Amino acid sequence: MARCRNLVFILGDQLSMSISSLSGIDRERDVVLLCEVAEETTYVRHHRKKIIFILSAMRHFAKELSAEGYKVRYIKLDDADNTGSFTSELKRAVEDLRPDSIVVTEPGEWRVLEQMRGWHADIGLLVDIRPDGRYLCSHDEFKTWAQGRRQLTMEFFYREMRRKTGLLMEGDAPAGGRWNFDSENRSPAKQDLFRPRHPRFAPDETTRDVMKLVDLRFGDHMGSAEGFAFAVTRKDAEQAADVFIVDFLPKFGETQDAMISGDPFVNHSLLSFYINIGFLDALSLCQAAERAYLEGKAPINAVEGFIRQIIGWREYMRGIYWLFMPDYAQRNFFEAARPLPDFFWTAETQMACLSTVIGETIENAYAHHIQRLMITGNFAMLAGLDPHALHEWYLEVYADAYEWVELPNVIGMSQFADGGLLGSKPYAASGAYISRMSDYCENCRYDVRKKTGEGACPFNALYWDFLARNAEKLSANRRLAQPYATWRRMSEAQQKTYLDSARAFLQKLDDGVPV
Repeated sequence: MARCRNLVFILGDQLSMSISSLSGIDRERDVVLLCEVAEETTYVRHHRKKIIFILSAMRHFAKELSAEGYKVRYIKLDDADNTGSFTSELKRAVEDLRPDSIVVTEPGEWRVLEQMRGWHADIGLLVDIRPDGRYLCSHDEFKTWAQGRRQLTMEFFYREMRRKTGLLMEGDAPAGGRWNFDSENRSPAKQDLFRPRHPRFAPDETTRDVMKLVDLRFGDHMGSAEGFAFAVTRKDAEQAADVFIVDFLPKFGETQDAMISGDPFVNHSLLSFYINIGFLDALSLCQAAERAYLEGKAPINAVEGFIRQIIGWREYMRGIYWLFMPDYAQRNFFEAARPLPDFFWTAETQMACLSTVIGETIENAYAHHIQRLMITGNFAMLAGLDPHALHEWYLEVYADAYEWVELPNVIGMSQFADGGLLGSKPYAASGAYISRMSDYCENCRYDVRKKTGEGACPFNALYWDFLARNAEKLSANRRLAQPYATWRRMSEAQQKTYLDSARAFLQKLDDGVPV
């Protein structure tokens, strides 16, 4: 390529034609750079399907750009001259193309932003780092909202986003007279043989090439290429969104907390992959869901719950991440340090809930939010697993996981490792919750009705042990007043039985004994 005016560097999760770095581009004089680099595939040991998804999506996006008349410099992972990192590939492109300046959209991860901030001094060119317009709330807006608040309650932030967007609003009031219909979205699990099937997309030649590359190069990472069926183009992602709105949104609300063996997707959207990578616009998707409600095609509890996950939780998590990084990543309120057991990578445990969810994660690079929060996350917190090791695990294994959204979800919501900055109480639960919301307990080696001793569900004793060992930090929490009152009413002998049962189980974990 001849010398260019601007070198527009697009990252692998910025695959949007409306990304801010493309604004004002001159298709004759500017060049778009995309590169697959070893550094990004191995800084944690990403699931093979996650790597396939991102690399294939990048290659297809590059083809889309070229078809639209953009000049594209694309570096594949296995190119002989690939230097393996963003910075070194950018330097190589600058040497070849001699641009006047570099244009980028701000990244989603702190460590990448730190790299970008060093490029001007390192390369000697102006680096225009633009805000990412795909989000509803800017960093400054979130900082202003958070300023002076004793607790950063997501619900109040969500209401501000509703007012800002006008979604599900009737003038100044929320549609249906309530902001939140979550209480109607907790139906227990049940099999449904007539549930529609989520769309699957057969790998094309480009994707098959990536699958071969990933199996060859990342054969020791979790999962396999077999069964890969993600959408890897904007067109297919839009088709998946259309199918969700018609076939799954009407039942999404009532079943969003349900967990069913052999049905890992239930009525979930499976769209977070495509929103986070740039194929789908979050606001447009929410507006499509709102239209379904206004046209009488989906109930308000389903539509409100779906919209809340996007303009509420998703935007809120991004705000928390950028407001408190980099220190936020190191928070460990409970000082938990136990390593993750081997079954987090093998699913080989006799606890049916964990075996099922981790097994589905290994197969699909996906688990829905309640499986993440109330099965793997709940167990990790009750067992005192290292929250930073758990954060890396979630980042590795889920195809929709990027640090800006995954880290606060794990450190804050799942593990309460930030001490309550994000959530008002730990999401801790015994086996009774799992039994109520799933069918996992029906064929488990452990008896969920048994509280302690041999054959008892480990979650039961671990729940009380968690509360007891963290009483100094948690007993003043008003949302835990009832369980602590129950604990204090127990006899010393009963308390001891719970603690002994929990410690026996945890000793097995420490000794590597199968559980």
